[in-house]
Amino acid sequence: MRNLTPENITEVFASYFGKDTDPRVREVLVALARNLHDFAREVRLTHDEWRKGLDFLEWAGRITGPERNEFVLLSDVLGLSSLVDMMHSVPGATSSSVLGPFHVSNPPPLPLGGDLKGDWEGEVVLVEGHVRDMEGNPVPGAKIDIWQTAPNGKYSSQDPQMDIHEFHALLTADENGWYGFTTLRPVPYTVPDDGPVGEILRAAGRHPWRPSHLHMIVEADGFRTLVTEIFPEDDPYLDEDTVFGVREDLVMRYEPQPAGTFPAEGFALSGKVDGPWSKVEFDLILAPADVERR
Repeated sequence: MRNLTPENITEVFASYFGKDTDPRVREVLVALARNLHDFAREVRLTHDEWRKGLDFLEWAGRITGPERNEFVLLSDVLGLSSLVDMMHSVPGATSSSVLGPFHVSNPPPLPLGGDLKGDWEGEVVLVEGHVRDMEGNPVPGAKIDIWQTAPNGKYSSQDPQMDIHEFHALLTADENGWYGFTTLRPVPYTVPDDGPVGEILRAAGRHPWRPSHLHMIVEADGFRTLVTEIFPEDDPYLDEDTVFGVREDLVMRYEPQPAGTFPAEGFALSGKVDGPWSKVEFDLILAPADVERR
């Protein structure tokens, strides 16, 4: 095409696709190019700004590795991850939330009633609930992948002193869909801000803090996989999560429990918790695999 102009380049781009191109691939790439071109025209992007943008992406690629994915983090702080989650949520099911960049594959199995805290010190929290379908029926055998930060505010993949699977586990719901475990209350923490994403946050005058939370991935045959989080209602960063992960139905009350009231049986810590503790009850509602999305 010889007579390219700022006005027709998007149309020309679309015309270059081969006739056998997958329709969805064409739809996505043409829309991406159209919006990128509109963005450049709207802000009158300079050569220097364009170059800095490419350098930013190159930096994000260099810093990404097995323990850290800067592109996931970038998607998170721009709100893109949460937007995709919310667009594909199913009314009546538990809201999904961001996966984040620190999930560890193949977590070790944890028996029901098991403990995540190990030798760490902090506020003991008992988390329990049921996995149900959208009609309220139990989903026996559902797999629940759980993970969180340690009391030092780091995930295991961020701290070389921690075992890679600390505060990570895989539970299997019982025949009634029940699950339960103990852990320590998570703490607020900052997303990594020593790389390109941190530069964006500082340029925008934003902080890097996330409210404390528990991560969960729930899987069961015949149901959509649920990726979600649980947030305490009293966290100071609840209304300004830097990755936009909070949803109203994911905000829970950590019910304080007096000393001497921890369950006498059924949990790994039964008989071992003398002081006060907290309890969180959270049912996980799964949508059918074939349900229409929002």
